[in-house]
Amino acid sequence: MGVTKRFIFTDQINDIANFAKVFAHPARVAILKYISEQEGCICNDLVNEIGLSQATISQHLTVIGNAGFLQGRFEGKKKYYCLNINRFEEAQMVLNSFLKKTASNCC
Repeated sequence: MGVTKRFIFTDQINDIANFAKVFAHPARVAILKYISEQEGCICNDLVNEIGLSQATISQHLTVIGNAGFLQGRFEGKKKYYCLNINRFEEAQMVLNSFLKKTASNCC
């Protein structure tokens, strides 16, 4: 990846871009859906369910995690993932506010 100039944008705009990045790939949406239906799951559960390689699932989990949508706990060497519901609610508020304000700015 090239160098980005994310620093020239507000935190809110960067957050919206991070949220959008998570939902911009069908595998990430499928991962979120699967995790939401479980009490917790490990990467190999996702590999079996989604059908992508472990490395690819790990990359998608990193993107989702960087946006703050995941929480995890370790049991031995395995990390169990679950959703960060507070972050989902925050994203919903930020996105709703942005969309409403942007739409109201239109003629």
